[in-house]
Amino acid sequence: MRTRWGRLLLVLGLVMAAPLASHAQDGISQKKQEKIQAKKAKEDKKAKARKEKDDWKRHLSIQDKQTRKRLKKNTKRANRSGSGPHRDGWLNGLFGRKR
Repeated sequence: MRTRWGRLLLVLGLVMAAPLASHAQDGISQKKQEKIQAKKAKEDKKAKARKEKDDWKRHLSIQDKQTRKRLKKNTKRANRSGSGPHRDGWLNGLFGRKR
């Protein structure tokens, strides 16, 4: 009696486990998934940079000429001095335009 139930449970266990083993090989490999994700991240980054550039161009096209020149000058100055806080030179402080 015990062996009969044991065999029955063994057969049922094998029948239940067989589909699980076949499903394990249906997906794509982890390396391939990582490659796909890296490629998607790279494309998203490019698309975001392109959109920001287009948005900036549109913003500039709306401004008048003086504003565009002022923005360009200040952007150049900011890029020269880096991303830290900006401080005017001492000559500009002494002889610069009064606000």
